[in-house]
Amino acid sequence: MTETRSVIGVDIGGTKIAAGTVGPTGEIHHRVRTPMFSNDGAAAGLAAVKSAIDGVIAESTKNEGTASTPAAIGICAPGPLDPINGVVLNPPNVLCWRNFPLAAEVSRIFNVPVKVENDANAAALAETIWGAGRGFQNVFYATIGTGIGAGIVMGGRIYNGRTGAAAEGGHMSIDYRGPLCGCGKPGCIEVLASGHAIARRARAKVAADPARGSALLKLAGGNIGAISGHMIGEAFSAGDAIARETLMETVDLLAIWLSNVVDLLEPDVLIIGGGASLLLRPLFGDIHRRLCEFSIIQRCREIPLVPAFYGEEAGIAGAGALFAGTPVGP
Repeated sequence: MTETRSVIGVDIGGTKIAAGTVGPTGEIHHRVRTPMFSNDGAAAGLAAVKSAIDGVIAESTKNEGTASTPAAIGICAPGPLDPINGVVLNPPNVLCWRNFPLAAEVSRIFNVPVKVENDANAAALAETIWGAGRGFQNVFYATIGTGIGAGIVMGGRIYNGRTGAAAEGGHMSIDYRGPLCGCGKPGCIEVLASGHAIARRARAKVAADPARGSALLKLAGGNIGAISGHMIGEAFSAGDAIARETLMETVDLLAIWLSNVVDLLEPDVLIIGGGASLLLRPLFGDIHRRLCEFSIIQRCREIPLVPAFYGEEAGIAGAGALFAGTPVGP
């Protein structure tokens, strides 16, 4: 039996690990999903990562008909982390690791090069190399989901800042009198425009005036607390007044935030991904128009705002992208 060598991308979350092989043009194969044991100690967390990688190797060997061993392993891990040394510092949703040398430990187990990076940074790199940012050198990527993350690619490379902690774009405040974010800062864009924030704002509006939110209430079975982002999108399409009001407020919030990004970085392209971005995709044109009204850069309209190419597998692709263009073996 011959042996093949591939790059494995691993995306670590608080409750699950997704992994797969990432090809030279960004295609993903041999996907596996396994549990992540975030509260059971460092060894249990490492064992969960090893199990996911072993699963990819087994799937690859079974499907390809050849023995498969990784040439390199890229890992998207929760931040804060030190990507230069591959150390996970103190992620709030993965309590098992504190100053944990994840790259060194995984490299020791599999005897291959390993890189560790923040998930949004890595996803930004994958979008730049293979996705919606192809052809651009300077990319700002945002993922809008439960929270808001960001990644910056400058000159085709991830911008990590002095210690690797740069690009916490979700924690840029746009209202110092706004609600307190989980990070402790008031008015972060995350606490105002994430998927959770959009749903929370819609629920409050329906509670104040149920008649205006009749379509939303119907979709939620009369339970205001059950109103979700998906329901808001459906109600918006049906002409619900509160759904429209909620999303148009979100348009302005994101436009103010992105205009700050443009004024600071003037990237070649703005890429928006994440689960909640699907809710907002019909309004991308409105976001772009408004951010250009706010931006002081006169040629802002030349900077496209586009949906991400990668969906829920952005972390796997991003992890694989950490080795793109790098010789990693035969």
